[in-house]
Amino acid sequence: MFDNLSGRLSGIVNKLRGQGRLTEDNIKDTMREVRMALLEADVALPVVRQFVERVKEKALGAEVMKSLTPGQALIKVVHDELIHVMGESNESLDLAAQPPAVVLMAGLQGSGKTTSVGKLARHLRERHKKNVMVVSCDVYRPAAIDQLETLAKEVEVEFFPSRTDQKPLKIAKEALKAAKKGHKDVLLVDTAGRLHVDAAMMDEIKELHRAIDPVETLFVVDAMTGQDAANTAKAFHDALPLTGVILTKADGDARGGAALSIREITGKPIKFVGMGEKSDALEPFHPERMASRILDMGDVLSLVEEMQGKVDQEKTQRLAQKFQKGKAFDLEDFREQLEQMNNLGGIGSLMDKLPGMGQIPDKVKSQVNDKEIGRMIAMVNSMTPQERQFPAVIKGSRKKRIAAGSGTQVQDINRMLKQFQQMQKAMKKMKGGGMAKMMRGMQGRFPGGGGGMPPGGMPPGGGGGFPF
Repeated sequence: MFDNLSGRLSGIVNKLRGQGRLTEDNIKDTMREVRMALLEADVALPVVRQFVERVKEKALGAEVMKSLTPGQALIKVVHDELIHVMGESNESLDLAAQPPAVVLMAGLQGSGKTTSVGKLARHLRERHKKNVMVVSCDVYRPAAIDQLETLAKEVEVEFFPSRTDQKPLKIAKEALKAAKKGHKDVLLVDTAGRLHVDAAMMDEIKELHRAIDPVETLFVVDAMTGQDAANTAKAFHDALPLTGVILTKADGDARGGAALSIREITGKPIKFVGMGEKSDALEPFHPERMASRILDMGDVLSLVEEMQGKVDQEKTQRLAQKFQKGKAFDLEDFREQLEQMNNLGGIGSLMDKLPGMGQIPDKVKSQVNDKEIGRMIAMVNSMTPQERQFPAVIKGSRKKRIAAGSGTQVQDINRMLKQFQQMQKAMKKMKGGGMAKMMRGMQGRFPGGGGGMPPGGMPPGGGGGFPF
């Protein structure tokens, strides 16, 4: 997300860093470039105008002009303004109501609404320890009810059954009654998607809203529709008292226009972003962290939070104890670290949150992918327990057998073993803790933590921290 905008703004920022002082002329030139970058990112024109005006006004202020590092001072102004446009801080769901707290989900057809219900149910169950029930009032789309039932099983929440021959209003009322009886904390109500802002369909959802009186009415919108997402959100807001927005398919949106337009146009906060197809790929939306990502400063806080939630602490502890006993990091441990990385959403998700990634050529980034991690895990799986424990025994004939068993080539095995040795060296330096310890060590090198990325944008530990 924001790849194009991030690339453009990083270039503008780098030019500014080289400026000894700021003048009206170079501020004017910079703001022209910023304006073009935002328009190319499909940010709504009124938002672009206001953004540029506010930055220009602050940039011409004494605080920036008299700063010892005016370029950096202006970058801070741009960063602060990005945060302002996207909503200052994360606004979480307001579930402080007599249980069950009802959350109504609305949106256009194909926006990923039903999938978002499943993701949100999982988020509430895992992160907030809520007892959740979900119900589908979408009696128009074939298989919508079945889809939600399947998702409910996957994310381990209760599904309230409904049928296509029932009225949405009746379904919602019965589900609410069942949620109260079952002492549920939250009831998530999935509604029928509209192909466009249709009057009859809008009347139906208004009636539904009046009947169940939700504490949260969330509008689910596809990030890839750009500034249209903000316009559609406004149309829905005029019909329904929206409390927030869920931005879906943000991982497929290289522009980011929707994220930068919605708050300003609708006045409603983006509460969550969908960053992939998996049921755990839903992140609370933090404007300040998103602004840092846009300016290629990384998003370490989100990464650390994900690690706390998704890294298997028991395995991490076991690895630490193993090192304390003086045992070496072997291929079994290497595989565990690769699997932990997959749990964190894969390499793409990690790289997206690391500072300095904009400086790394696309050619290099494209070589680092989740497919490669899967291949490496397959190679280790094709080894005998002895080979995993004592990698030094892996020679010619063994390499051929492992390659055949994992559907790879001998040169792939050689490359993987070389990467394993790099990681082994890095682990030896850290003496246990694996990825979690490596991340803690990296924190101090990030902006806000006392410095930038090491040369080349790679993590400390000789570039061997991740299996690049």
